[in-house]
Amino acid sequence: MEQSPMLLVAYGFSNIIGLLILWSSFRKPWITRLTLALLFAWAAWTNYTVCRAHPNTYLGFSRYAFGYVGFINGWFSLHIIQMVTAIAIGQALIAIGLAYKGIWVTLACAGAIIFFLAITPLGFGSAFPFPLLVAFATWKVIGTDKGKLLWTQLKGESPQKEF
Repeated sequence: MEQSPMLLVAYGFSNIIGLLILWSSFRKPWITRLTLALLFAWAAWTNYTVCRAHPNTYLGFSRYAFGYVGFINGWFSLHIIQMVTAIAIGQALIAIGLAYKGIWVTLACAGAIIFFLAITPLGFGSAFPFPLLVAFATWKVIGTDKGKLLWTQLKGESPQKEF
């Protein structure tokens, strides 16, 4: 399947970012947590606005998908706005949970991992292997908040040990 040069650049950039997120999960998990919170906040806003302005954009993912083609071209094609809005709400909740502390971070990480695993069959459309790299990085974040809100860590009160 021939891809445009711009898509290939975006694909490569996404996977470089995925590797950097994975690397930060071993070095400074709070940076990974911040990056994931920003990523999910951006994705929520993008998905919400795009699904309202150009809902058929999401049908293009079927050409990259493994196992989701029938779903995308079937039920999903009739309910794009509702489905993508629900996804955007879930992404926003993940972003908020990642910024909070305790069980909320753990639940947000679990939601993020499920999300990344769910989009993996989109193949090139999910910038595979990006979702797997970032799912593993997200798993590394679980339990690293030490009861701290994300914004307190941004003020230099990071509870993580330096490696």
